[in-house]
Amino acid sequence: MSQLTTNATSLLRPEQVNDLVVEPLTKESTAFQVCTLAKTTSHEYRFPRVVEDPSTNWVAEGSEIPADDADVDELLITPRKCAGLTIISNELAADSTPAATTVIGQRIVNSLKRRVDAAFFAATTANGPDGLGGIEPSEVWAGDEWLSADPFLEGLSAAEKVGAQITSWVAHPDEALELARLKKLTTGSNEPLLSTDAASPTGRVIAGVPLVTSPDCPLGIVYGIPKTLAFVVLRQDASVVVDSSAFFTSDRVAVRSVIRVAFGFPHEKAIVAVHREDGMAS
Repeated sequence: MSQLTTNATSLLRPEQVNDLVVEPLTKESTAFQVCTLAKTTSHEYRFPRVVEDPSTNWVAEGSEIPADDADVDELLITPRKCAGLTIISNELAADSTPAATTVIGQRIVNSLKRRVDAAFFAATTANGPDGLGGIEPSEVWAGDEWLSADPFLEGLSAAEKVGAQITSWVAHPDEALELARLKKLTTGSNEPLLSTDAASPTGRVIAGVPLVTSPDCPLGIVYGIPKTLAFVVLRQDASVVVDSSAFFTSDRVAVRSVIRVAFGFPHEKAIVAVHREDGMAS
């Protein structure tokens, strides 16, 4: 007879799940770093979108003001379940020390981070949310290789034209390395094109905007993300549950972690994709 219901118990209390899993995930995941976090207790999350602004006119004093309605619709986002099983020893599961709990939490965070970030950059993910690869961003083409910061200045301008401000660039680590090797176009200059971020000793900046790296970002493209118009929707029912039935004979337990996440881009043209035409790192 199945013992799943009897043996499954909560390993971490709700407040512990937030402190040891959710909070570290929001700090370590690239998607959470560059987007605005929107938490919900609902099955769906709705973003209002203004398709067309209402018109305004110069009007003579005392004359009627022409009426016009804004064209508004909604972007409906459904958080998708990301779940994982981590197998640990009974000794570690029973250990109530902070160090043991932290080890368990970090294992869970590492697994969730990989899944969330992979979905963030993908067009679609089976059973998961749609990501950056499936939207129609503003695009800038840099040519066969990176030569200067000009494409990124064009990217900033493209975002500004639609009323957005880029707050982060995101690139694959190999792409970031190519950019870091560039020198400023000054005779005899050996100064790197990328400047350092005063707020972070290891941080890098392109055209005044911080550069974030992710191995899940495609090669040959650097995304410009305006944080106010890119969202990670997180349902507030994350859980970590332990079950000993499946691994009873080996004195181990399975730790099941579940979060529900989706991404929302209510103004797709506010996202900028800076391409290299060859699509490959040099």
